[in-house]
Amino acid sequence: MAMKGGGVFLRKFNYLKLMELSLPVSVYYMIAGIHEYKGKQELYVENYPDILEKMIDVAKIQSTRSSNAIEGIYTNDSRLRELMKKKAEPKNRNEEEIAGYRHVLDIVHENYEYIEFNKNDILTLHNQLYSYSHINHKGKFKTMDNTIVEVDASGNKKVRFQPVGSFETEKYVDEMLKEYNIAVKANIPPLILIPVVIHDFLCIHPFDDGNGRMSRILTLLLLYKFDYFVGKYISMEMLIEESKDSYYEELQNSSEKWHVGENDELPFIKYMLGIIMKAYKECDNRFKLIGEKNLTSPERVFSVIQKSLEPLSKKDIMILCPDISQRTVERALKELQDSEKIKRVGAGRSTKYVKI
Repeated sequence: MAMKGGGVFLRKFNYLKLMELSLPVSVYYMIAGIHEYKGKQELYVENYPDILEKMIDVAKIQSTRSSNAIEGIYTNDSRLRELMKKKAEPKNRNEEEIAGYRHVLDIVHENYEYIEFNKNDILTLHNQLYSYSHINHKGKFKTMDNTIVEVDASGNKKVRFQPVGSFETEKYVDEMLKEYNIAVKANIPPLILIPVVIHDFLCIHPFDDGNGRMSRILTLLLLYKFDYFVGKYISMEMLIEESKDSYYEELQNSSEKWHVGENDELPFIKYMLGIIMKAYKECDNRFKLIGEKNLTSPERVFSVIQKSLEPLSKKDIMILCPDISQRTVERALKELQDSEKIKRVGAGRSTKYVKI
């Protein structure tokens, strides 16, 4: 590390070097695939504006649930829906944090054009993340050093990563943001730049609390800034939660030797490109289903069940067919069962449907 003013100074941030990064062919394929889906999505957005609102609402609920669940913050589904619709006040710390995430998600969805990736706006978003919480550290960088700890099934703790000390945090953030702006002006491809910047943000770990959730909010913001809007319609936080082990593993793999600037950015780049690609693919599938307007409701529901590799609940089907009402889905399921095209598995809340 370089020395400055008699003390240890920060590692160098240099995003221009990403131009020299040796990328495997699979990464080029993923980037090309993402751009192909992006073009198709823009056409769908023009053709089905009425359906988009329902998809956005579903994605917001899933994102709020999943981004908090990654951090071990939960509430039940009915409370989650009430908090999302602002029909209830938070009852406890978990619900305060869930309501705060929904609030920040709304801000980013509606105002991303006016929000800058700068220190002031990052602190403001952190403050808004805790808008329902009575804590002192909201909207402020950490005042104490923090450690990223892994807890195994037996409750044993192991240090995964030692982030930047609180005393140096602001200098690191300033340097990271300065280099990010240089990279944007130099046209570093955003799909390579964004994962690396978010990874650096997590290694700095600038807040006493909320670093993981802020990283996911900032990922959405930066993607929106570069016209990648898939996170509006498909919850990327949910896809991260579903692959949580890989998420932590690739974060770790890209963190080794981070403090001396010799870390390998590629594992986390590949992981995040995989998430973005999966979100676009899922979005494309849903739009295709919506496009099958000439099919009857039972045919649409059957098409969804037929294409799924696993049994689907009524809730799953409603997410995949956001333009069909609950009552119509229920009628379609009954009709498909009567005609012996599908069968019911499980009972009560765990009822699912599968093709025969």
